[in-house]
Amino acid sequence: MAEFHVYFLSLLVLSCCLQILAGRDFYTILGVPRDANKNQIKRAYRKLAMKWHPDKNKDDPQAQERFQDLSAAYEVLTDDERRKVYDNHGEEGLKNMQSGGGDPFDPFSSFFGGFGFHFDGAQHSHEREIPRGSDIVMDLEVTLEELYNGNFIEVLRFKPVKQTIPGTRKCNCRQEMRTTQLGPGRFQMSPVDICDECPAVTMVTKEKLLEVEVEPGMRDGQEYPFIAEGEPHIDGEPGDLKFIIRELRHDSFKRKGDDLYTNVTITLLDALNGFEMDIPHLDGHKVHLVREKITWPGARIKKKDEGMPNYDNNNAKGDLYITFDVEFPRGGLEDSEKEALKTILKQQSQQKAYNGL
Repeated sequence: MAEFHVYFLSLLVLSCCLQILAGRDFYTILGVPRDANKNQIKRAYRKLAMKWHPDKNKDDPQAQERFQDLSAAYEVLTDDERRKVYDNHGEEGLKNMQSGGGDPFDPFSSFFGGFGFHFDGAQHSHEREIPRGSDIVMDLEVTLEELYNGNFIEVLRFKPVKQTIPGTRKCNCRQEMRTTQLGPGRFQMSPVDICDECPAVTMVTKEKLLEVEVEPGMRDGQEYPFIAEGEPHIDGEPGDLKFIIRELRHDSFKRKGDDLYTNVTITLLDALNGFEMDIPHLDGHKVHLVREKITWPGARIKKKDEGMPNYDNNNAKGDLYITFDVEFPRGGLEDSEKEALKTILKQQSQQKAYNGL
């Protein structure tokens, strides 16, 4: 019986160690399969990052934590070396990789830390907020065809990057209160600037090619972020680069939500006799229209599922609305032609004033 308890306790300890080794499931956090490629990971991250950004979820206390999990998952899974370590040894393997300590194959070494226990709660309570560079916000003009079909747009970024140079500099400066004894029982507290000594750095401009994925169904004004691609901070982290999608005016179509609108001009002959025609769509396929009855100016027909793809579900599409204008012939008619028209149309001359505004 005692042997069973020892065996059970060993399994329990090993299970706890394995759970700690596993850490967060980055694939589940991003909602992608384990064999997802980088484009799938980037697409999933951007959707979720826009959804859970703390600036958009100020009333949700969990938004900050979820956003941090998303950023951690993105950074690991888009780095080939770190992703390989994560796939083999979990998040704890990444910690060992960064620190250079411990054996990622030895769960007890990771769990007990080589029997070196450290209590640094007091240190964490006094950690300073990491300074951050400014965000850069830019408009990205895209065509309606690109928003319908999707596209990859390359943007050349001239980015300032820190580069170490000889010498040192003052860094991480902060204010601390210093107490000075003025006499028996008399003290004075005053703020003092305290700085660290860091290697000297300079900013050099480097070219970086960014690839913006315009996904089908994106909307005008939608944000597309590049994390840590904004302005650098000499003592902290860079800000973000944010592209704002700006839809260019199209010659044939107007977009409202997921629906598309267009106008077609037909002759008076077609308006009276009916017609059959094809309208070229944004991806080149033809929308076939058949009208066998009279079409009046301003008449509108709807073609279901011929609108824009929905951004969240590309299998769903909006509708296409076609409004008809009628082109009347110029000049005049002979008296015999007028009488013939009266006979054909079976209408009497009649006028009516009304408020049509």
